[in-house]
Amino acid sequence: MNKKTINNYKGDDKKFQIGNVSLISFSHLVHDTYGAFLSPVLPLLIKNLNISYSLVSFLLVIRSLPSLFNPFIGLLADKISLRFFIVLAPTITAIAMSMLGFASSYFVLVVLLFVSGISSSLYHVPAPVMVKKLSGNRAGLGMSLYMLGGELARTVGPLVILGAVSLWGFKGAYRLIPFAVLASIVLFVKLRKIPINKEFQKNTNHLGWLATLKKHSSLFLIIGGYLFFVSLLKSAMAFYLPTYLNIQGSSLWLGGISLAVFQFAGAAGTLLSGVISDKFGSRKTLIFASVIAPFVMLGFTFAQGTILPFILLVFLGLLLFASSPVILVIVTSLDVDRPAFINGTYMSISFLISSVAVMLVGVLSDGFGLLITYRILAVAGLGAIPFVFFLCSRKR
Repeated sequence: MNKKTINNYKGDDKKFQIGNVSLISFSHLVHDTYGAFLSPVLPLLIKNLNISYSLVSFLLVIRSLPSLFNPFIGLLADKISLRFFIVLAPTITAIAMSMLGFASSYFVLVVLLFVSGISSSLYHVPAPVMVKKLSGNRAGLGMSLYMLGGELARTVGPLVILGAVSLWGFKGAYRLIPFAVLASIVLFVKLRKIPINKEFQKNTNHLGWLATLKKHSSLFLIIGGYLFFVSLLKSAMAFYLPTYLNIQGSSLWLGGISLAVFQFAGAAGTLLSGVISDKFGSRKTLIFASVIAPFVMLGFTFAQGTILPFILLVFLGLLLFASSPVILVIVTSLDVDRPAFINGTYMSISFLISSVAVMLVGVLSDGFGLLITYRILAVAGLGAIPFVFFLCSRKR
């Protein structure tokens, strides 16, 4: 990148660059649309491969396993530009996730999901750092737009894969791959002009990565505790909702539509929470979401009819996803020399905790059934509240 381009960006440090932020949000939408293919087709995979809930939960662990290397990807991203990983990730993820119908065994399924996990890590580590720098003094709005792309993807993804299965059969979903290739070409043309990390570095304190991690270890412990309880609720809904509804007698399509409604509400929640936190503060935003969400989920398990469950799904999506951009703003706003390393560490913690949470959901479901498990998790979700106070106190 030439010096003129870098200087132009330095002059815009406090300016919200809506065009560039929207571009990164679009890339998030494309990538995560394919990443959202697993949950809607779980009933098909369970039937075809005859696997238990525990083994189903292990699939998410496998997909999240590459996140162990996120801090190292972050260290690399702090030294060189990884924009091309952002460009290639949608195509790699699309190939892996569109081939799920060809999984003839559990092992093949594991390989496909592991590849998609690697691609996801390469995308999600540098992208939020890029968004933070392009958002100027409106970090909450920028992170909300970035998260909006991801949550909209989890709304669109179930409908896309179910539509493909209906048209071409489960194995015919490979026909969706060219759309991701086209998106990668567009991203290559657009993203090559945007600085990502190296051009943004301040290099003021020159702390090593280990010293940086030690300095913020208490913050990560608090975030980890908070994420664990939120992830119990979120993973149960986002990963098992179609299966839960299928057991209750709903069709595969109704399960997919319900998941889309939940994720669309989550997209709205990520957008609103960032704006609200910019205006009223992260503390009030997180406390409200953490207190109300468990009661809404508990109500969902008792809801009867067609309309009320959908209404509760909307509120639950708004609340459960409200914390994501707020936490990302806290992490990416830390005054460090290695922002991508810090974000990579956070992403590793987030993915690993989500994996543990979804495994716990699977084990509980094998023992008690999904309905009782949902009710147990709703009560357990209240455990996030103390960590909100710890987090906000630590932030100050």
